[in-house]
Amino acid sequence: MTWTVATYLAYLLTAVPITVWVASTLSRNGRIFLADVFHGEDGLADAVNTLLMVGFYLVNLGFVMLYLRSGGAIVDLTGLVETLSVKIGVVMLVLGVIHFVNVMVFSSMRRKGRADAHRAQQEAAYYAQYPAQPQR
Repeated sequence: MTWTVATYLAYLLTAVPITVWVASTLSRNGRIFLADVFHGEDGLADAVNTLLMVGFYLVNLGFVMLYLRSGGAIVDLTGLVETLSVKIGVVMLVLGVIHFVNVMVFSSMRRKGRADAHRAQQEAAYYAQYPAQPQR
């Protein structure tokens, strides 16, 4: 086995478990956030959580596979460690960026939902002060 093949194997044996760990952590902890975003509709929160996790896996594992190929032949252990550290670092940065984008999107959805609920509450209070007029 060449150093290049060893690098590929080490990369896959590191990047795939990191991706799975991040996805499961985000799914487990993000479910509570999604339930709040969707106003306690647990079925909708679970469905969106599952869809997000599938999309996360597709994007990240697709990136891991596309990024597998190294720029050149690895000739020694030093090259393996250097190449592996760069590849894993890039994968972790991509995972972080995707997580940040997800948090931003759902934060904006949560803010909008709370603003809509507050507006509806104000409208209900406004109309409650005027009794209904009898129909003639």
